Amino acid sequence: MAESTHWAFPAELQPRAADVAFDLKSALDAVVMLRATVPDDAFTASILGTERSGNGIVIREDGLTLTIGYLVTEAETVWLTTNSGTTVEGHPLAYDFTTGFGLVLPLGKLNAPMLKRGTLRDVDVDDEVFVIGHGGRSHALKAQVIAKREFAGYWEYLLDDALFTAPPHPEWSGAALVDESGLLQGVGSLLVQEEISETTIQGNMFVPAQLLDPLLDDLLKQGRSSLPAHPWMGLYSMETGDQIVVSGLATRGPAETAGVRLGDVVVDVGGSRVTGLGDFYRKVWSLGPPGTKIPLTLARDSEVARVELRSGDRSDFLKKPSLQ
Repeated sequence: MAESTHWAFPAELQPRAADVAFDLKSALDAVVMLRATVPDDAFTASILGTERSGNGIVIREDGLTLTIGYLVTEAETVWLTTNSGTTVEGHPLAYDFTTGFGLVLPLGKLNAPMLKRGTLRDVDVDDEVFVIGHGGRSHALKAQVIAKREFAGYWEYLLDDALFTAPPHPEWSGAALVDESGLLQGVGSLLVQEEISETTIQGNMFVPAQLLDPLLDDLLKQGRSSLPAHPWMGLYSMETGDQIVVSGLATRGPAETAGVRLGDVVVDVGGSRVTGLGDFYRKVWSLGPPGTKIPLTLARDSEVARVELRSGDRSDFLKKPSLQ
C-alpha cells in the first residue's frame, strides 16, 4: 500500500498499444488512485494503518469502483484520482469478507472509462497478462500467470482459485489484472513467493474478478452479501511444515477470550484432524454460522489443551461507513 512516486517500469516491460488487441489507453485510464483515511480507534487501524493508498478499478459507467477491501475497511474518507488528474470523494459502499473485495461509489463524476470483467476459465497458467496500476503505461507491467490454485490467508480467508503472476508489481493493492482481450480478470491483493519447479518466484496474488458477479446486487443494496457469514475466530494462523500455528490473536476476539495462546498448534476441530490451513477453515466453517461454538484441540508446551470458543461475526467488530 505504498505511496506512488515518480518511477516507471523499463520500457521493455510496459505493454504497447501496437502489441495488444484492445484499447490500451482505455484500460489504463480505468484504473484510479485510491486514498483512504481510517479513524485511530478502528479495529483494523493497528494492523493496516490509518492512511491507506492503492488502486481502484472503474467497473461501471457511473464510476463504481472495485478495489481490494483492506484499503477501504472502516474508512472514514476515500478519494479517487484519475490519470487525467480529476479527484473525487468516494463513499466506501461495501466490503465482502469472503472474496476480499471492496466497492467505492464516487460522489462526483470521475469521467473515467470502465473495464469489463472476464471469466476465470478464460485465463490459464502461462498466459500473458497485464498488471495495471494507476499512473498510465509507465505503471503497467507485462506479466505471466504462473499459478492458478487455492489460497489460504492467515486472517481466516480462503479462495478456491486465486491467480498468481510474475514478475511482481510493486503497487499491487487493488491493481487490475487484464487478459489479452482487455478483460478484467483479477484485483491485486498481495505480494507473494510462489514455488515453481523447486524455484522460489516473487509475484502477486489476484482475487478473480468474476467472484463479484453473484454478489454485486447484494453489495450495492445492503453493503454485504446475503449469503451466511462464516463464523469468525479472531485467530491469525500460519502453516509451518505440517503444523498450523497460532501467530496472532484479535484483541478481545473469540479466540483470545476462550484462552487460545500465541504459539498454540491446532491439532483438530471437533475431533477432526487438521491437515492444512485451508482444511482448518473449511472444518470450522462447516460447523455453522457466527455464534457457533468451535471446539479446538491445541498442542501447547508438550501438552494438550482443549478450548471451546464462541465464534463471532467479523463485521460486528468493524466501524461501519456512513454518508455525511
